[in-house]
Amino acid sequence: MTDGQKAMVAVEEELALAQQKFPPMRSFHEGYAILQEEVDELWTEVKASKPDSDTARMRAEAIQVAAMALRFVIDLT
Repeated sequence: MTDGQKAMVAVEEELALAQQKFPPMRSFHEGYAILQEEVDELWTEVKASKPDSDTARMRAEAIQVAAMALRFVIDLT
């Protein structure tokens, strides 16, 4: 499995988990707010990173951003 395939599997798993845990997005504004929150969390991890730091937390946040972007597409468009 390629790195890209592994990343897509991780995004699909995160999306499925979010769909089980939370109701569908109800509006474009709510969807944007959710995406913004996830991007803010990623930005926090990026700012805290050091040159040789472990990227696992940034990767997890980036996966959540991607999953919520897909959720926006699925729920609202």
